[in-house]
Amino acid sequence: MSDVVTIVGQGLYLALAAVIGLGIARILRIDNTLGCLIAGVLAALLLPVIEYDTGLRATSLRELVFFVILPVLIFESAWQLEPKILKRWIGPILLFSTLGLVVCAFLIAAITYYGIGHPQGFPWVAALLTGAILAATDPVSIVNLLRRGQSGQDVVTLIEGESLFNDAAAVVFYSLMLGLATYSLMEGSAMGLEAPSLSAGSVALYFCMIFFGGVACGLVFGLVTTLIILFLRSPSAALMTLVIAAFSSFYLAESVLKVSGIISVMVCAIVARSCLRRQSKTYLADAEPTWEWLGLLFTAIIFVIMGLVITFEMFTHQWLAMLIATAAALGSRALSVVLIAPLTRFVGPPIPKSWRLLMSWGGLRSVIAVALVLSLPVELPYWWTIQSMVFGVVLFSLLVQGTTSARLIKKLQL
Repeated sequence: MSDVVTIVGQGLYLALAAVIGLGIARILRIDNTLGCLIAGVLAALLLPVIEYDTGLRATSLRELVFFVILPVLIFESAWQLEPKILKRWIGPILLFSTLGLVVCAFLIAAITYYGIGHPQGFPWVAALLTGAILAATDPVSIVNLLRRGQSGQDVVTLIEGESLFNDAAAVVFYSLMLGLATYSLMEGSAMGLEAPSLSAGSVALYFCMIFFGGVACGLVFGLVTTLIILFLRSPSAALMTLVIAAFSSFYLAESVLKVSGIISVMVCAIVARSCLRRQSKTYLADAEPTWEWLGLLFTAIIFVIMGLVITFEMFTHQWLAMLIATAAALGSRALSVVLIAPLTRFVGPPIPKSWRLLMSWGGLRSVIAVALVLSLPVELPYWWTIQSMVFGVVLFSLLVQGTTSARLIKKLQL
């Protein structure tokens, strides 16, 4: 009973801090994520004064992030995509979220590994984990700017769809690298890449099994969700079914089938939205507002948690690592877009140069990167270094990229 009370108390505390953060954002006229980050920092300063223990621990954040927060965020993003336009751009989106993701992740890993230059304290596996986390982009503010400016649905769908598929693939890649890091820790390997049983072929096969297994699970769940909603014929029951589908598709994939839960949730949302498009004004009239406030709540909670765990020592002890990671994230994203964009004409419509520039600068690191780094096991000796680096990149994205993107969009006449 005490555990239940603790969990409820944690939820209420985080939700209250999130609401305060949204209020701060409105008063200061800044982005909601920044307001919630400030609220989290203030809450961290207040906790020792009032002698209140939230019960939140680094060791328990992984379950909260993966099984509660990420399913809602991924489902909400996937539900926003327009199926017809997504079909038009699915080729370029898949190319960016597979080959582009791998290129970006390995570039970030190489730059951070050689930039830090401390193989014992920051081995290759740590660099690969950093690359997997920072390869995930989340241009929510860019998409909102494009929509408010009444930009074409094509550019909005391309950027939002690439981000969604990119995030899903990044989570799979992150899980793979985390398993390698855990194995290396148990083996006591200094370099972290000496597992004799691993090869490029076995890693690729494992990745495909996890990825396409998640696709199959999400497809089945999406069809079952559709049938249930059509059978119940009730707006309230439809919303309830969608929320249950988001959590259950993730749990079944991860815990039972041992495939990617994030891919499963994403595909489930896309399939259900496509099959139920005729019910968008009947049973699902309130679906978008519902997922919008759920996405806002959980995004706010993620940044409140970031504010709670961020420390001044990160900036004094890890400032150089933060700068290296920021440069690596910016340069790798730009280079991956430059390398992949010309290839998209073979799998779909060509991407204009102005869109490529927006994709490079607008590839913000935000909620997904924060969610992944918060779920790092504290048993890894380099977890705090990676967390500091990712927090530094996220702050740069919010304070610099996010605030200058409106001018870029205006200059590019999008």
